[in-house]
Amino acid sequence: MRSSVFVLVLTSLFFSAPAFAQRDNINMPDHDEKWYYFGITFGTNISEYRIRYTQSFAANDTFKKIQPRWTPGLNLGLMANLQLSRRFDIRFVPSLAFAEKRIQYHQTVPTDTTSDRTIESIYMHLPVQIKFKSDRIKNFRFYALAGGKFDYDLAANARSRRTDEFLKVKPIDYGFEFGVGFEFFNPNFIFSPEIKLSQGLGNQIYHDPSVPLDNAIQQLRTRMIVISIHLEG
Repeated sequence: MRSSVFVLVLTSLFFSAPAFAQRDNINMPDHDEKWYYFGITFGTNISEYRIRYTQSFAANDTFKKIQPRWTPGLNLGLMANLQLSRRFDIRFVPSLAFAEKRIQYHQTVPTDTTSDRTIESIYMHLPVQIKFKSDRIKNFRFYALAGGKFDYDLAANARSRRTDEFLKVKPIDYGFEFGVGFEFFNPNFIFSPEIKLSQGLGNQIYHDPSVPLDNAIQQLRTRMIVISIHLEG
């Protein structure tokens, strides 16, 4: 994860350097007159499950500990931006998010063991966001965003018939997002580093009594922190 963030920071400095080098020139002076524009986005994420345990978990001797862990992943996508006013835009950012959620658990039955397992997800991520923009300061601008999202996990195992599944999750999720970012205006494009929190609201666990952790977990909700770079036209 640290190496991914380091690469993103270096890329940010590389692309934003021309904007600072030409700070006396106003790049893309007519950009704010556009009603709409498009872009591409890529970045890294870290995600985990937020777990709510069942009432019987504490009284059950099968599991002593069930602990989620943050795990890194990647995001790739497109962006469409529609200007609503001088201050507000609406954005649609369809993307693919490759994510993993890691769970460590200690069980005593049938033997006393500690396991470290991951659930792989490939989300078709469909967020719609409202973007609040500051005034442009030459070739720089700050913005904040908030909105809702719909996710479909292409790798969800809810219908899996494998006997070695330790947890089953549903494919559909929804939730909210908020974050901040910066726009650096270069001569031919806008470079925008951004960080956001994406919080799922749906219960992702698919209850199956044959799965070991089913009786210990009542609710699973996704949480993801995404660090992105947008290249906009």
